[in-house]
Amino acid sequence: MSRYVISLGGNALGNNADEQKRLLSHVAHAIYPLIEMNHDIVIVHGNGPQVGMINLAFQESTSTPVMPFAECGAMSQGYIGYHIQNALQNIMRERHIKRPISTIVTQVLVDAEDTAFIHPTKPIGSFYTFEEAEKMKMELGYTMVEDAGRGYRRVVASPKPIDIIEKESILTLLDHKEIVIAAGGGGIPVVEKDGKLIGIDAVIDKDFASAKMAEIVSADELIILTAVEHVFLHFNTPEQKALTQVSVSELEGYLKEQHFKKGSMLPKIEACMMFAKATGRPAIIASLEKAVDAFKRQSGTMIMP
Repeated sequence: MSRYVISLGGNALGNNADEQKRLLSHVAHAIYPLIEMNHDIVIVHGNGPQVGMINLAFQESTSTPVMPFAECGAMSQGYIGYHIQNALQNIMRERHIKRPISTIVTQVLVDAEDTAFIHPTKPIGSFYTFEEAEKMKMELGYTMVEDAGRGYRRVVASPKPIDIIEKESILTLLDHKEIVIAAGGGGIPVVEKDGKLIGIDAVIDKDFASAKMAEIVSADELIILTAVEHVFLHFNTPEQKALTQVSVSELEGYLKEQHFKKGSMLPKIEACMMFAKATGRPAIIASLEKAVDAFKRQSGTMIMP
């Protein structure tokens, strides 16, 4: 049996609860073959749009106090985890297979001195026009940036994960063949202060959290599912070229040539490189639509140590 860490992008989960449930039904069918073969599975999901919407809802309410990002992240872990659990449980019921599933509200340790707090880069929440973004900068003091040609989004600090606080619980569940949903949205960012864990306003990139998770649980493969089938050079240009298999050293060269955008493919590539370097095992970036083929290594971009 193999052990997989599967990373789902927050943008692939829809714009509202009903759409998310419909999309996760497809995700469940893609993951089901791994369940049927009794592989160990950890699912890490994004929450960029969702945590931004939760935070914005509290800000816009006239009767509810503003909710810090750590708490908003915990909320997103709960409801997205529930939707993933429900989708997987329903397909297993259809196929008459029993396998326990747990969502773990997960804290991820970061360094309070991480330079990410000086230069926020993590896009969260909805997309806005230039005019809407300028208004939010003026009225709310947000840092707004253009995101891969899709509009403007708020950015917050995105510190690197150091450790996963609930790792022992996750490993115990895996040892008992549970499917585990953990580190949702990159985990709830916490720092150590005076011997205590303190939640902070930040969003950890779920791809880096996925890589750290895959390293900690000794995954055989890290698989990042996203909106495109491959990593591309010269993306969205006439010279566009798909990469089907690439080494870490080759990618280092492409990074120097600045082929990949910070708010899009770059963190996925860097996370896969981090996992491959740390473990000597492969990572795959693939399309959610072709997840079944990606699990068979018949689709996506495989990143080799």
